[in-house]
Amino acid sequence: MTTTTPSAVALHAVDLSRTAAGQFRATNTRGGTIGIGTGDDTDFTPVELLLAALAGCASIDVDMLTSRRAEPTSFDVQVTAEKVRDEDGNRLHDPRLSFRVEFPDDSAGDTARDRLPEAVQRAHDRLCTVSRTIELPSVVQMSVAG
Repeated sequence: MTTTTPSAVALHAVDLSRTAAGQFRATNTRGGTIGIGTGDDTDFTPVELLLAALAGCASIDVDMLTSRRAEPTSFDVQVTAEKVRDEDGNRLHDPRLSFRVEFPDDSAGDTARDRLPEAVQRAHDRLCTVSRTIELPSVVQMSVAG
């Protein structure tokens, strides 16, 4: 097995600002925003955002691969993970995604349906940046600015 040094394709950034006690607003470079909180209101918690990012990333890849054949009539994904606390600290364990995708009852739908397992596998094995980051070692660096 050969080890390669990754080369950056694109730098991604999100800015986060505190809006109130336990509440934050994340803003991307395109101006999109999302509220983040502790779970005391309707804002997503950081753990929920990670699960949503995992499901969203894999779903985009699966959708791109299958909708070439036929437009889905429904596309739903459930993602779960156990939050654990052990000697390594707090973390998520055993994330699982379950895809429920339906296609039209015609030959194009049959082709898309047949491609669905392969599309899910490709998203898992190679395409989904979020799942690949979770599965492969990646050092998170934190510092205090200025």
